[in-house]
Amino acid sequence: MTRVAAVDCGTNSIRLLIADTDGQSLSDVVRTMEIVRLGQGVDVTGRIAPDAMERTLRAARVYAGQCVAADVERVRFVATSASRDAANAADFTRGIASAFSDFGIEPEVISGDEEAQLSFRGATSVVQPSTPAPYLVVDLGGGSTEFVLGAGDVTAARSVNIGCVRFTERHLHTDPPTDAEIDAALVDINAAIDEAAATVPLQRAGALIGLAGSVTTITAHALGLAVYDPERIHGTELSVEQAQRSCDALLRATRAERAALGYMHPGRVDVIGSGALIWRTIVGRVSAVAGIDTVLTSEHDILDGIALGLG
Repeated sequence: MTRVAAVDCGTNSIRLLIADTDGQSLSDVVRTMEIVRLGQGVDVTGRIAPDAMERTLRAARVYAGQCVAADVERVRFVATSASRDAANAADFTRGIASAFSDFGIEPEVISGDEEAQLSFRGATSVVQPSTPAPYLVVDLGGGSTEFVLGAGDVTAARSVNIGCVRFTERHLHTDPPTDAEIDAALVDINAAIDEAAATVPLQRAGALIGLAGSVTTITAHALGLAVYDPERIHGTELSVEQAQRSCDALLRATRAERAALGYMHPGRVDVIGSGALIWRTIVGRVSAVAGIDTVLTSEHDILDGIALGLG
């Protein structure tokens, strides 16, 4: 077994997984997440804001210290949507390389296609044999969403620029969002799903598996959890109607009402409405063309895919 560390730095959060692996399975040592909002304003300015840069680099330095303390042998740091879009991504790259100088690595700003492949590997590594294939894995992030179809291997994948942070900044400004804001967002969401469907045949999905913080938070709502519990959330199968009811409730709630929910991370309060709107639309579109009547939630995602690749 090799002790490895995977870091996934997205638009809204930065996450660390330290695990022992043989390349086929993982034994967690540390799994943690911090919301740093690296993508704050990137959709409008095209640049990483100075305070967002500092928040993220501070978290990265803490993660690097944890890797040293845990005697990690290999580290891979992956950055996704916000880093792909930002004109000053090179400043971010230099800061991360400095933080992880003990390991001699630099962050890898990966393409949407590679992000999709890693998410699929992580999610399907723990799929139950009874789950009907092919699987449509949807990784709903802060700046982009990946659609990946496959069984053992990926057969089609597409990344599109819809995400909970990007669409909050672009569309849902009012608290709670107005019908006009929601309608405008839906035009863009449906256009992005059409773009994904041109590459990924959504109608072939035997099961729909949702990943990342928006989907897991919606699932926590559907389960009526008092606090966030990843063990309860992972593997949950909701009916399409259950998932969409929870999406509607979170979308229409005020930020104060969302903040009062025990399972809600404070860093998701302002963006969960957009995440819920995107997930509700995807669930509706896929169920209509694929004939599925349930959706699965996974706590295992790109972070697991990165770590397995280091084994």
